[in-house]
Order: sequence, then C-alpha cells, then structure tokens
Amino acid sequence: MNIIESLKWRYAVKKFDAEKKLTESQILTLKEAFNLTATSYGLQPLKMLVINNKSIQEKLLPFSFNQQQIVQASHLLVICVQENYTTSEVEKYFNLLQKVRKTPVAVIQPFKDFLTQEIAKKTQDELFIWNKNQAYIALGNLMTVCASQKIDACPMEGFLPEKYAEVLDLKSKNLKAVLVLPVGFRAEDDFMKDLSKIRKELSETIIEITQ
Repeated sequence: MNIIESLKWRYAVKKFDAEKKLTESQILTLKEAFNLTATSYGLQPLKMLVINNKSIQEKLLPFSFNQQQIVQASHLLVICVQENYTTSEVEKYFNLLQKVRKTPVAVIQPFKDFLTQEIAKKTQDELFIWNKNQAYIALGNLMTVCASQKIDACPMEGFLPEKYAEVLDLKSKNLKAVLVLPVGFRAEDDFMKDLSKIRKELSETIIEITQ
C-alpha cells in the first residue's frame, strides 16, 4: 500500500488479537522510528519503554481506565519525558555532535551557549510542557510507521501517570509517562475494523494560500 492507503487502513484499534505477536524485526523498526523522530534542536528529550510482559500489562490495566487494549496488545509502548530536565542534556548533545561530525568547538560553541541559556531560564513546568509537546510528534511518527508496516495501534492519553510511575519505577529513571501506545494486530471481531473512516472533506480542513 502507498502511504495514503496505509493511513486509510489504520484506525484506533478497540480490540487486539492477544495471540498475535510482533516480530523482533517489527519492534526494532518501531524503536528506530522513535529514535529518528524530529525533536526541538535535536535534543531528544524523550525515552520509550517497550513492555512485553503480560504481568506488568495487567498491573497497568486498572490505571488505564480498564482499556483492554493494554493487556491484549502484543507490546505496550510508553513514551516518557524526563522529570527533571537540565542543561546537562545540552552538554551530552554537543559531545555526541562532536563525536559524530567532528565539528570544531569554536564553530558549535555559540549555539551550545544559546541552548544552555534557553534551558537554564525555563522552569521545570515549562520544560515539561515543551518536552511533552515533542512526545506527540513521536507518537504521530510511530502511528504513521505502524500504518506503513501493517501494525495496528491505539494511541492513549487516558491513564494515570503517577500510578504508571509506581508500577514501572519511573522515578528512579527520572521519567514521567506522558503517552501510551499499545501495538499489535487487530482482532477479527473488533467491531471497528470494517467501519468506514469518518473524515471531513479536504476543502473543510485545508486552506490554500497562493499569493
């Protein structure tokens, strides 16, 4: 399928086939797609937990408003941001940049100083909002890649982050869960799978400016 047909094929799965599992190759594709997601200044303030453990998925179910996709899914992807985000992330980024590109310090120092100052002047609440917004970019990218690979998914904001933190020991990792994406394969008896997609006409959602 081309990308538009793939996007027409996808929908937010309401019931996964619990017997079907993603291959290691498919999971690697999703990991790579996440890692290649665009982020502000390329700083990658996100981490993704890849959960393939039914016991843990069961523990998360009551903290996900009992949405059964949590336990039915082949894997559960949890997108997180850092609880405390500091200028040390800028240092790590530029160390990596120099390692990969061999860019002279004199060339990158002004940009490094700028980013350090930008992060230093923001509160943790401001940084959390900034980074959480980037998590949605990663989510959209993952959903598109899933569609292109005929992997089903169901994006979720409906969960209790503080309870996820307890179950997954996120505080020790300096992380907060912000988005959840169960992935797998749609069940044959999912009532949504054969329903027509409801979308407005292009003329209602697109505004063209030509001059």
